[in-house]
Amino acid sequence: MNTLEYKMVELLLDMKKNYGVIDLKAEFEAEGSRINELMRLKEIASNAGLSIAMKIGGAEAITDIFESQKIGVSALVAPMLESPYALSKYLLALEKYLPKDARKNIKFVAMIETIQGYKNVDEMLAIDKNNFLNIISVGRVDLSGSLGLQRNEVNNDKMYQIVEDIFTKTKKRKLETVMGGGIAKEAIPFIKKLVSKKLLDRYETRKIIFHTDPQATATKMEEGIIKANLFELFWLQNKKKYYTNIAMEDDSRMEMLMSRIYKID
Repeated sequence: MNTLEYKMVELLLDMKKNYGVIDLKAEFEAEGSRINELMRLKEIASNAGLSIAMKIGGAEAITDIFESQKIGVSALVAPMLESPYALSKYLLALEKYLPKDARKNIKFVAMIETIQGYKNVDEMLAIDKNNFLNIISVGRVDLSGSLGLQRNEVNNDKMYQIVEDIFTKTKKRKLETVMGGGIAKEAIPFIKKLVSKKLLDRYETRKIIFHTDPQATATKMEEGIIKANLFELFWLQNKKKYYTNIAMEDDSRMEMLMSRIYKID
């Protein structure tokens, strides 16, 4: 590992011990993670005693499911589920393409992140007859967008009522809950209100998943979120350095070839 990767491991160990971090997060979906990047992230996570929750590209992203199984993930997250049919396709894919023994070690997550998904949440929860699902996740940024709200409105009262309703119904099904989207210091009162009602088990930034703690102070939570942002910054800097080195690795050879061509001319 390089210096930045050691810093990331140290930061994860600190967040795991002091701020309730339980997993890292990666995405085939919006983030567009490449396999070589995921292997590097997996090594960093493993050195900190953590695993990776993977957001796949959609309800029926079979290749993503295969790749996630190869890497070894703690959770598979299907995004943008808006109907019972979409959820049924996800559940069928899990049953068909993941061996039964592999399913025992992975949590399956369904994401509700549009107003249409919210309207269909009762029917969606009802179709999981085989109890495959472990977690319902709400993505607040896309949900707010589907409501015609701006990103800076993710913490308003309308959003809170929708999220509370989704999680209340989720808890009645005895499933866990996680919330992401716009997780900054401004989201802390929103999070704490859900936690006080025993409706939220986890919250997540782009790369880091936190377990909720009813005793955590707002200051402590803000520190954790800042550290999560620092981890993501380190990760992006490391990624940039990696691809810059690849882009430059043939420079000397190209210069030699150009000199030969120039001499021929």
